[in-house]
Amino acid sequence: MSSGFVTTSDGTQIFYKDWGSGQPIVFHHGWPLSSDDWDTQMLFFLDKGFRVIAHDRRGHGRSSQTENGNEMDTYAADVTALVEKLDLKDAIHVGHSTGGGEAAHYVARAGKGRVAKAVLIGAIPPVMVKSDKNPGGLPIEVFDGFRAALAANRAQFYLDVASGPFYSFNRPGAKISEGVIRNWWRQGMMGGTKAHYDCIKAFSETDFTEDLKAIDVPVLLMHGEDDQIVPIDDSARIGIKLLKHGTLKTYPGFPHGMATTHADVINADLLAFIKG
Repeated sequence: MSSGFVTTSDGTQIFYKDWGSGQPIVFHHGWPLSSDDWDTQMLFFLDKGFRVIAHDRRGHGRSSQTENGNEMDTYAADVTALVEKLDLKDAIHVGHSTGGGEAAHYVARAGKGRVAKAVLIGAIPPVMVKSDKNPGGLPIEVFDGFRAALAANRAQFYLDVASGPFYSFNRPGAKISEGVIRNWWRQGMMGGTKAHYDCIKAFSETDFTEDLKAIDVPVLLMHGEDDQIVPIDDSARIGIKLLKHGTLKTYPGFPHGMATTHADVINADLLAFIKG
């Protein structure tokens, strides 16, 4: 088992974990987290005989706290640098939330033979922000509110997100895990505030429509029907219509962070898709 850094063309150091052997699975985390958010999946698929790789996006986790490059083109280029360093072929790319956008942006541009399949979990594509072309999206004022809250008191904002809508812990009768909340907060506070601020624009305003249309490999969309962060009706239910080889699987009552709260269900379905 190993971990290390890849240095990108602009000098940014991207932290990654690379464990095991066999067919590689590359995990792309959500905002404002790190590769640690995939701990449960990494251990599960390592035990199943896969090679598991997860990186900290630039400005997140243990990677460089970048001032610049905090947008999807550079995120995808960073993934390319990692894939080339590790010489990954026939890989499955799994992205959650913002990481789903990053994965789609990368897979649509990946070299021949690099990608076998992709999975987007609670992912942001096609586009989150409301516009004339996307009337069902969230108003820009929502994301302006994120930026204001982050700038005013990032620590409290992250605590509020983790203890509320991210895992649907704000729902009546929710089974709340203090450890999950603290781990989300820990990961968020490891990263750089400038990169996290910039990433709000990246995850809310980037249009992945052409990426989804361009992907030639099988893609599984997994989405919780009680996702309060990336509402399903303006994401997965539109995205499935754009994919050439797409499958949509939805989960009644599951939250945005369902890969953590319902890891047993998500891991089993991921395994079935990968082996199918």
